[in-house]
Amino acid sequence: MPYTSFAVAGAGPTIGSRIVQALINRGASVVVLARPSSKCTTSPLLRGAKIASVDYADVPGVSTVLRDNNVEVLISALSFGALQAQTPLAEAAQVASVKLLVPSEFGIPTEGVTDGVLAIKAKFAAYAKSLGIPVLRIYNGMFIEFVPWLTGVELGKFHLLGRQNKLCSFASLDDISGFVAHALTTFPSSSLHDATYRIEGDRTSLEAIGALYEARVPPVPAVHVEKLPDGFDKQTFLQTKFAEGRLSVGWDNYLDKDVLENAASGNKAWEGHHWKTVKEVLGL
Repeated sequence: MPYTSFAVAGAGPTIGSRIVQALINRGASVVVLARPSSKCTTSPLLRGAKIASVDYADVPGVSTVLRDNNVEVLISALSFGALQAQTPLAEAAQVASVKLLVPSEFGIPTEGVTDGVLAIKAKFAAYAKSLGIPVLRIYNGMFIEFVPWLTGVELGKFHLLGRQNKLCSFASLDDISGFVAHALTTFPSSSLHDATYRIEGDRTSLEAIGALYEARVPPVPAVHVEKLPDGFDKQTFLQTKFAEGRLSVGWDNYLDKDVLENAASGNKAWEGHHWKTVKEVLGL
């Protein structure tokens, strides 16, 4: 049977709060696990959800919230800097007999990664499974809404680190949050437990998106640079991955290459859905 009761950790202003809203719109019961210091609990996107203030490191406290709310699925939308908090959350989920864990993936495929920062996500999924909790992974490449941040558009130029002609995957925040809610509330558990869905709203390159910015009114010039502006550390990491083609959801870390038939392989699971393109989302 599909699931009806959820907890979301990391319900911030991007993907997490949208997942909460999408689940509530489908009639699900949702409790938001919010740190005591959280400033996001008044977001209108969380209207209809129960807010539980709890320290993520407090395994007994979190497990009590999960158990008292009959939570079946725990969803993590924690930012990269907070991923270490997923470990005690998983331990609390085990204590509370949660049936499924959706870890904070929502980006580059991490299955098969053994070193570097992305290994944090791969190791966590393995740890959750070792606790006996099935895991659902969802990859979507780059959120379209993050493209201006990635390329420094606010500085008046579309910054490209070297050549950026590899085709990669993009999807909108609303499409991914909608897919998460659709899958969790309609798919049987056999299609969710230890499953991976690779979602692609649009397949294009950063150079092609730069051309769209140059063609808009007023235009934003696309510039190729050897170094991104100061402070663009995360953008540098991601653009390096873009240049290698690793932002395609078809990327296979075991084969170390993009497998085209894997890209967008999960789209068909939401029959009849219109996936938004980069041009649509950014108004280009």
